[in-house]
Amino acid sequence: MRKGLPINGWLAIHKEVGMTSTRVVESVRRITKAAKAGHGGTLDPFSEGLLPIALGEATKALAMVLEGDKAYCCWVRFGWETDSGDPTGTITQEGGTPPSREALLTALMAFLGEQDQVPPAHSAIHINGERAYEKARRGEVVDMPTRKVVFKELTLDDYTDGLAKISVKCGKGTYMRALARDLGRHLDCPAHLEQLLRTSTLGFELKDGVSLDGLADAVRDNRMNDFLFPVDRVLDDIPALRLRVEVWHKIVNGQSVWIDAEGCEGTDTVRLLTPEGIFGAVGTLSPASTKDSRRLCKPKRLFHLS
Repeated sequence: MRKGLPINGWLAIHKEVGMTSTRVVESVRRITKAAKAGHGGTLDPFSEGLLPIALGEATKALAMVLEGDKAYCCWVRFGWETDSGDPTGTITQEGGTPPSREALLTALMAFLGEQDQVPPAHSAIHINGERAYEKARRGEVVDMPTRKVVFKELTLDDYTDGLAKISVKCGKGTYMRALARDLGRHLDCPAHLEQLLRTSTLGFELKDGVSLDGLADAVRDNRMNDFLFPVDRVLDDIPALRLRVEVWHKIVNGQSVWIDAEGCEGTDTVRLLTPEGIFGAVGTLSPASTKDSRRLCKPKRLFHLS
């Protein structure tokens, strides 16, 4: 049996610069004494900002939510490019003339929408069964596969002395270090990501965040619930259905049931609430009928929160 307290829910940790995401998870487990914890999307050590931590049953939701939009403040430095795409790497190219504000604004417009992006070699992507950064650190040439990414918003907040502050809203799997690198190449002036702040992810905003020191203080003062979000907090964009007692018992036993799915048009996934209105499962719905709103619901994942 796993040791620790059965704490279930989410913490929006504001990660400080210099910590790995794994170390944050370890620190949260040590502070809260939670039996189980995991993070909702890696944040590089040189970066700071929101790192959602799932505790207990909330870890079951990780695979369901990692595709959500994210938002960042990026500080892009023009003048040199590094092999890692950030200040921790070795300079690979330098020189050039920093672009004008007008040229940079035009470039940002060109990057909006779906783009082909090559992730940095210093990333956690698996290449032939090994993390890409492990190969890169040994000096190997890593052939990184191109992926499709989406930039939904790119706003130039400030631009002074070759340092651009850019607000970014993007889809899943997007690397800000690659954005900085590609902006530099597009503008014929090498660039790297000097600083990164993640401001939104999995539906959490900076105002929801708490530092590790703040969490430790809250736990000491028995105020942890001030920062603990419900397990289904990251699933609140999925419609919820409250079930009758007999229907809920069938779901708990893994049986598919016919339910009234009125209001769930356009989706095949629902949150299932107990007769008391407590979140308890995620279910998959059969295709909608043209006759009525009844649909067959199959339990996909049970959450044991009682």
